[in-house]
Amino acid sequence: MDMDEEHCRICGYGEDGLTWESGWPTAGICSCCGTESGIGDMGEPGTWEGLQGIRNYRGYWVGNGARWHSPSLRPKDWDLLTQLGGIPPEWR
Repeated sequence: MDMDEEHCRICGYGEDGLTWESGWPTAGICSCCGTESGIGDMGEPGTWEGLQGIRNYRGYWVGNGARWHSPSLRPKDWDLLTQLGGIPPEWR
């Protein structure tokens, strides 16, 4: 697994730069879902326990309308399903 990650583990947004670097969270806040790397996206990939919190938060975010944390950065042609497709497979 690559130790650097550019896509948010919760929503798949990938325009904020590195969210994880060398296996460590950058504490950056996702412009889309508002998750701070290292806070709401911790887990061990490939295990139910590791993914449960991430999936729960993702479900909560989508269930509440998938609102943008920074609406001014939302692309005009933004599509939720396309963006969710950007979530790395180990975090789905």
